Amino acid sequence: MKSLPVISGDPIRSDYLADLTPPREPAAAEALPMSLVEVRRRGWDEVDVVFVTGDAYIDHSSFAMAILGRVLEAAGFRVAILSQPDWRSCDTWRRFGRPRLFFAVSAGNMDSMINHYTANRKVRNDDAYSPGGRIGLRPDRATLAYCQRSREAYKGVPVIAGGVEASLRRLAHYDYWSDKVRRSILLDSKADLLVFGMGEDTIVRIARRLARGETVKDLRDMRGVAYATGASETPPEDALVLPSYEEVCRDKFAFAEATRNFHHETNPLNARRLVQWHDNQAVVVNPPPLPISQAAMDRIYALPYTRRPHPSYQEPIPAFEMIKDSVSIMRGCFGGCTFCSITAHQGRIIQSRSKKSIVEELNQMAAEPEFKGTVSDIGGPTANMYQMRCSRPEVEAICRRQSCVHPTICKLLGTDHGPLIELMRESRQVPGVKKVLVASGIRMDLARRSPTYMKELAAHHVGGLLKVAPEHTDAEVLNYMRKPSGDDFEKFSDQFKKESKKAGKKQYIVPYFIASHPGSDLNAMIDLALFLKRNGYRPDQVQDFIPAPMDVATCMYYTGLDPFTKKPVYTARKLRDRKMQRALMQFFKPENYFEVRRALKEAGRQDLIGDGCDSLIPSKPPKEALIRRRKEVNANFRGDYVHTIPGGKKKKRNKKQSRHAPGRGYRPERKESKRKE
Repeated sequence: MKSLPVISGDPIRSDYLADLTPPREPAAAEALPMSLVEVRRRGWDEVDVVFVTGDAYIDHSSFAMAILGRVLEAAGFRVAILSQPDWRSCDTWRRFGRPRLFFAVSAGNMDSMINHYTANRKVRNDDAYSPGGRIGLRPDRATLAYCQRSREAYKGVPVIAGGVEASLRRLAHYDYWSDKVRRSILLDSKADLLVFGMGEDTIVRIARRLARGETVKDLRDMRGVAYATGASETPPEDALVLPSYEEVCRDKFAFAEATRNFHHETNPLNARRLVQWHDNQAVVVNPPPLPISQAAMDRIYALPYTRRPHPSYQEPIPAFEMIKDSVSIMRGCFGGCTFCSITAHQGRIIQSRSKKSIVEELNQMAAEPEFKGTVSDIGGPTANMYQMRCSRPEVEAICRRQSCVHPTICKLLGTDHGPLIELMRESRQVPGVKKVLVASGIRMDLARRSPTYMKELAAHHVGGLLKVAPEHTDAEVLNYMRKPSGDDFEKFSDQFKKESKKAGKKQYIVPYFIASHPGSDLNAMIDLALFLKRNGYRPDQVQDFIPAPMDVATCMYYTGLDPFTKKPVYTARKLRDRKMQRALMQFFKPENYFEVRRALKEAGRQDLIGDGCDSLIPSKPPKEALIRRRKEVNANFRGDYVHTIPGGKKKKRNKKQSRHAPGRGYRPERKESKRKE
């Protein structure tokens, strides 16, 4: 294997944040400024960094702009927040004057296209990250619009793109909403630099180096950044060259190969630089940022967040209402699920806070007058990977395995739940805390390895319903997902029920499943529907697979190939097929009757249509199904007929004109007729 490229700052764990100095105590915290009045009130004549974000500004450690803004503030920089600006003009970008260092641009906590559209490409009715849940406060492909306005507002100010949207579109990628392969977002946004992954360490380095007088081109040696070369520039020679944009557009095998190579270079301890040509420009992606130390994590989460939205908001923000009483204890995930973006963004190596840091945050929460005594969630991307990692660092440094738990749990993975159990017990003892719930996704195959964890979970940390995500029941589909086998969920469910009974509690499991995932055909979904019926599950909400940029499952969806084996994978791409799969998961709903019947007939499973106990649907459609169909048919024919002449008020009839005399409207049989405008 080629030697690793020289990248600035190469310790095993990054601790560049060691000298952060919070400017004030948490009790005296005030939100970062969102207006020029607030900037002047702080005595600033200019700001160093303007954060442009597609989300409402919530000063809580669950939101990226809050963390990054506070980290920069603690490093001595003056930061202002430009939240959900009107992108139709660059005037808003001039609110704070010319930033001394750079614009930091992010679409928000979600990819803007996923935020705007459902799996069926329909516009969503609300936006959880906006005041009042209102839609329309950010544009489609927000990173592109925000970068463009930043360049227009002040020529020469560096524009640094980051966040989930930029991170997952740093190379040529399949875009589900336009149904085509798009270029790297670097080229479309014309950002000077792109920061991917968790950016606290990276953004402080950028600010300090620019403040020292370095140019944005000087920053290209940093980890966790991507950049585009000029037409006359030569990319680094030590990089792994991916199939070009032109190749992945015309050849799906090349797209699959690019995806495979990209995902093999996600371990920051051995990842190589990547280069992908787009015509005569090269997009260069440096190795991912190193995981930050526990001490750095503690400092980041101890910064003086107000833990609430900016005071200027008058309406509630749904995302805040959901997470306001939650505590993040770790980041990263070694599950490697093919439909999930966490590994590509946060990394596979788990980074955990100390127990002391977490308990201190719980004490702060309990002291707030609005706190009702219930911690809504204590977890992270997963609930039970706290302080877990490879037991052999020398092996971890060379490992390129895509998942530490699939197809089997790696024997070198430390799966001790002891530190988490100790944390859960101590969190319950915090004065003012009545209940600590676990709402993050539980990795069931890991949880079953610890009977004590299962006992603690069932006895103290479930509020009646426990949400878990087995995702499917078909073995082949689960393999494509990199999820445990179907019986893993059943064993976990049985164990949870036993522990709940021992604790004297009546608690239930709410399983989440995905429809239309690559590999899932009608037969697989029918088996899932039968499983749901046998076990008495009637899911109120179902999840349709959405091909997010850069995911392995998205590559399967677009190419019809498994990028690691190059073998064909069935994919439901047509809307009618996706609707049938979704309906099968809610076969019990009368309004889904005709979709389910069509699916069963196409699969040759008419034996499941009847009035017996083994049938999925009755032989005759229920009344609700007929009403639903009638409404849909009427909706299709609603509106004017083809020859109806739109417009205006009716002219008064001449008294001498016969009631039956023809008017002067459009008449096809008249030779001299002209269509009335």
